[in-house]
Amino acid sequence: MLVGKLITFEGIDGAGKSTQIQLLEAEFNKLGILYKTFREPGGTDLSEKIREILLDKDNLELYSNAESLLFAAARAQLTVEQIKPAIAKGECVICDRFTDSTIAYQGHGRGLNIKNLEMINNIATEGLTPDITFILDIDPGKASERMRAESPDRMEAAGIDFFQKIRQGYHQIMEQFPYRCIVINAEQSQENISKEINQIIMKRFKEELTCS
Repeated sequence: MLVGKLITFEGIDGAGKSTQIQLLEAEFNKLGILYKTFREPGGTDLSEKIREILLDKDNLELYSNAESLLFAAARAQLTVEQIKPAIAKGECVICDRFTDSTIAYQGHGRGLNIKNLEMINNIATEGLTPDITFILDIDPGKASERMRAESPDRMEAAGIDFFQKIRQGYHQIMEQFPYRCIVINAEQSQENISKEINQIIMKRFKEELTCS
């Protein structure tokens, strides 16, 4: 059985992460794989309160450094309270965003010092890194069309130029960590994306799945 793995999903807003996570959950249920799913920021009572601050459209004056530290605080609480205990029990953890979001959004998007952000991430997670990261890649214009019917939160309302920088940031992250990070064309059908993700997971963790 596939045990104790951290699988993260990344991408700009509107890339379809939530849908693909639900489809992966269905696949894990079918295979009998024990898992827990969390979102960032969130996943604990304290982290959900921080999420409200970060996504509130009224908090436009939130300074970029303060924003990155709030994300890190929410991540630290989630990591210690939920993610590490689940992995220690042999459960897979699926996480909607993790440390790469800070690098992409606050580093490449907001222009903060990436080395400092990497240090903050390391403190928040106590050195925990994902076993595999799926970066759902989509043109920001198309992502914006997908979200048009929804009321945008503070992050989503930042504009296409902001998300173009983030998209480029994710590509740089993939180049830096080519084994861990897998870029998926998110402009395909949901079914094709899900099939590709499942095949990659099965191939990457074949030995553990075979021994279940």
